[in-house]
Amino acid sequence: MGVVAKRSSMTFYSDGADHYSHRVRIVLAEKGVAVDVIDCHVEDLPEDLAGLNPYNSLPTLLDRELVLYEPNVMMEYLDERFPHPPLLPVYPVARAESRLYMHRIQKDWCKHVDVLVSAKSTDDEVETARKELRDSLVAISPIFAEKPYFMSEEFTLVDCCLAPLLWRLPYLGIDLPEAQCKSLYEYMGRLFERESFRESLSEAEREMRD
Repeated sequence: MGVVAKRSSMTFYSDGADHYSHRVRIVLAEKGVAVDVIDCHVEDLPEDLAGLNPYNSLPTLLDRELVLYEPNVMMEYLDERFPHPPLLPVYPVARAESRLYMHRIQKDWCKHVDVLVSAKSTDDEVETARKELRDSLVAISPIFAEKPYFMSEEFTLVDCCLAPLLWRLPYLGIDLPEAQCKSLYEYMGRLFERESFRESLSEAEREMRD
């Protein structure tokens, strides 16, 4: 995978099909970080992971003695550890707004994705999640006409959260109407054409669009 450059003190345990792992891989690629990416599956985790992460979960980021196991914490840590290019605004108000956008993405959209990919979800839960996610994206599509990225002139961590979700829409069985979602489709095009996004893709994620 393009993110892996050379042997590094940083290791990232990543699920190649998981959108939370994907958002961190986008940040790693955007920053050009040399990192050892270990592709894992939740049902076949490396033995050493349990000793590193008390939840034995993915994703997990190891940087020397530091172990992180919450995706948004990883993203902000990487943004501070590797400050160029910056992926959060400089000013406190704008930074707080970006964090709030990420919180809302989690509450309003990612929760539906989690239902759609869970083997434990019932058919009714899947259909409800698919409809609510689709309707919400259609409703919000016009805001993507205002700026090149999500409420921003620059690519930010907010876009890193959205890109994996939007990439998975066909895989999740969600077809957005082109006429109503023209601005959203154009936004997706800008995200998916970025070199960092292309480098971040795992084999499983590439197959989602084959």
